[in-house]
Amino acid sequence: MRKEQHHKGWNEIKTNDSWAIFKIMGEFVNGYEKLSKIGPCVSIFGSARTKPDHKYYKLAEKVANKIVEAGYGVITGGGPGIMEAGNKGAHLGGGTSVGLNIELPFEQHDNPYIDSDKNLDFDYFFVRKVMFVKYSQGFVVMPGGFGTLDELFEAITLIQTHKIGKFPIILVGTDFWSGLMDWVKKTLLDGFANISEKDLDLIHLVDTEDEVISILENFYKESGLSPNF
Repeated sequence: MRKEQHHKGWNEIKTNDSWAIFKIMGEFVNGYEKLSKIGPCVSIFGSARTKPDHKYYKLAEKVANKIVEAGYGVITGGGPGIMEAGNKGAHLGGGTSVGLNIELPFEQHDNPYIDSDKNLDFDYFFVRKVMFVKYSQGFVVMPGGFGTLDELFEAITLIQTHKIGKFPIILVGTDFWSGLMDWVKKTLLDGFANISEKDLDLIHLVDTEDEVISILENFYKESGLSPNF
């Protein structure tokens, strides 16, 4: 006999929310403990749907390889597509390869190029995003979907509002990002004055792995910091 579906009352929902706090705390503690040991890293964001034969998968792999050659590790979302390419480039380059995986009903699964002791699983997007911004010295954003846009604007907002330090945000792929940046300039800035012109100084638009590294190195040279601090 089919069991009658149980509809949770308000009190039961609030009680479950209270217990969820402990799971959230556990994800923060585990993340802080593991990631505090990884050293300086750059986050690479991008689509889980990008196939290995796509030009942006191959470019993301080259970017990650250059990043580890420059002395940084690489942090990705731990899944397939661009994330896999980022971890692959870091792994094959002999550098630190970190994966912050999220439990999803589709698309997401661990890729095989993450260091075994740096593979973290999260249930909560907001905890995962804290780990990205807390332990990254730069953000490389490859073409992606809503999740990539969410991560991009999260990083911009936190830097703009001085909630985290000013780190380079590098958009890779002018054919993909130009339309968005044109809209930001024409609508957000010129049309409605909803942002300041200096906010755009946070963002760089490039097409090659060499440009990515040049921006990172110039930023840290000007700021007096080194990737090996």
